[in-house]
Amino acid sequence: MALRDERVTLAHGGGGTAMRDLIEEVFTAVFEPPGMEDAAQLSAAALAEPGARLAFTTDGFVVTPLEFPGGDIGKLAVCGTVNDLAVSGARPLWLSAAFVIEEGTEIALLRRIVATMAREAEAAGVRIVTGDTKVVGRGACDTVFVTTAGVGVVPPGREMGAARVRPGDVALVNGVLGDHGATILAARGDLALSTALESDCAALGHLMEAVLAAAPGARAARDLTRGGLASALNEIAAAAGCGIEISEEALPLRAEVSGMCEILGLDPLYLANEGRLVVFVPGDEAEAALSAMRARPEGQGACIIGAAVAAHPGQVRMRTAFGGARIVDMLVGEQLPRIC
Repeated sequence: MALRDERVTLAHGGGGTAMRDLIEEVFTAVFEPPGMEDAAQLSAAALAEPGARLAFTTDGFVVTPLEFPGGDIGKLAVCGTVNDLAVSGARPLWLSAAFVIEEGTEIALLRRIVATMAREAEAAGVRIVTGDTKVVGRGACDTVFVTTAGVGVVPPGREMGAARVRPGDVALVNGVLGDHGATILAARGDLALSTALESDCAALGHLMEAVLAAAPGARAARDLTRGGLASALNEIAAAAGCGIEISEEALPLRAEVSGMCEILGLDPLYLANEGRLVVFVPGDEAEAALSAMRARPEGQGACIIGAAVAAHPGQVRMRTAFGGARIVDMLVGEQLPRIC
């Protein structure tokens, strides 16, 4: 074991033996990429079926704290990228991972993050096949930033997109909302909040495949990250040119999340999620999609929250518990920075 350092130094980013030892012992020994070349070579067999298409996405992660109840930045990085592919209708296959590490970071922390990434990638059925490591001076970044990119394959005949949503389509979510945002807020310790909440962070590729098998006419899906459910619904309404109506009483929220939002003046509709999605399916496929979600551990709290409508095109409205209605706009600004 060549790496005896307890903390990252600038030498670990200098291109010499220290960098080689860090990469080989902390990263490639765990990820086991196929070869150590400058670029991963991906199998063309995934595209052998006529009409199959590649899907490609990328995302950066800057969460604070790096470790929190229910996950860490490594879990976010894998799940977030897998979910971006899954909600586009793709089957996630390969990921890259790039790390920007601040001088002085504990090697033990890096090992925990990498172990989490490997574990989540295996559970999601993807491989981390390439990556990069950079070390910056103290104060140049906040401990560790991670950027992941993902490649997947969209099977022939599968067409999904927000513009495909039509009036009468039903909106479903796969579980309680706002847990991630509330967990991160509590974990920062700034407000002396005590809670047993854990992040909802989860990879949703297997869930989406189950939904699409049960409801092949599914129109569109979005993972509910920054901006929460409200922002995702507004994006869909704008792209589809139809209205969306949801029911306040149908929204799945924990009492702890609702209570925290009331105390702090936050709206749970805008809280970030990292293991939640909304999917629109034709009305006659809604029950099948709901059953498929509930059969998966990531979807046991699934429910119908509303539908697309012909009225008020491009606008999202919520029927309140008091019988009225209010407009649900896009999030303006940032409720909580450094959330993912």
